Amino acid sequence: MKLVVIIPALNEEEAVAKVIRAVPEKIEGIDQIEIIVIDDGSTDQTAAVARKAGARVISHQGNQGVGRSFQTGLQAALDAGADIMVNIDGDGQFEASEIPLLIEPILAGRADFVPADRFAQANGGIRRPGNMSGLKYWGNQVMSGLIGSLTNKRFNDVSCGFRAYSREALLQLNLTGVFTYTQETFLDLSFKNLRIEPVPVTIHYFPERKSRVAGNLFKYTLRTLNIILRAYRDFRPLRFFILLGLPPFVLGLAAIVFMLFYYIENGQFTPYKAVGFAGIYLVSLGLVLFITGFLADMFMRLRQNQEKILYHLKKQTYTRPADRND
Repeated sequence: MKLVVIIPALNEEEAVAKVIRAVPEKIEGIDQIEIIVIDDGSTDQTAAVARKAGARVISHQGNQGVGRSFQTGLQAALDAGADIMVNIDGDGQFEASEIPLLIEPILAGRADFVPADRFAQANGGIRRPGNMSGLKYWGNQVMSGLIGSLTNKRFNDVSCGFRAYSREALLQLNLTGVFTYTQETFLDLSFKNLRIEPVPVTIHYFPERKSRVAGNLFKYTLRTLNIILRAYRDFRPLRFFILLGLPPFVLGLAAIVFMLFYYIENGQFTPYKAVGFAGIYLVSLGLVLFITGFLADMFMRLRQNQEKILYHLKKQTYTRPADRND
């Protein structure tokens, strides 16, 4: 079993070596461990420090974002023949020594995707970590509730950057977001019925540090919601467009019914002609959205077939020597 640890880093020359050295040299059930740092266009000595600490470094030509860094890391893990991939931030907020806890559900055959949970308590409740702002904590909980409602599962933390993936999850994962990947991963793997088992971990928040992803909470929320809505549209198109078309259709139908009763009682549409035209428009809009949903549902089935083809192509491309002998 080979474990590949991916560490995305942007200007982390002060912390990245500590993270690399904290990765356990031996883990029960793992025969080989490789550490790869994804240098996302750092302007300091991050790449040189990471190499000196013993990691392989892949550098982007300029800053391309957390989502792109993750996709680069995923590709590198598959190229390296990973059975399990762990993604951990390069800023030292997480304890790399807890990697064995994170991969245990995968080694035990219980899970395909194991996200770290920063908020879980032993009694089943949730807590706000020290030095984490109340606004950021609230935003995380709102996002977790939204993802949970879309997937019909309960998650406390869908934005954490410390995660473990089985080989099956790596082969099935197909993301499009460049800005971030955290929430989209939950949707993608949940809709594909892969097993998810969160694990509580230790988290250290540094009061003086500003998040590079969520520095502007308003922009971060808008861009994240855009990714979530696109993912839900792609995986549940019929439900998405029906929910979108239902309000105008119902309002339009109510306006048309009102006009009919008014005409029966008064023999004319005046002075409510505008209400009738608005009703016809809203009903038409609702019907167009319903039809779009049915068409999108058809295309979604084509996408599912394409993803199956992509999955088998990946499986053939990244077949390891040991698999060929089986």
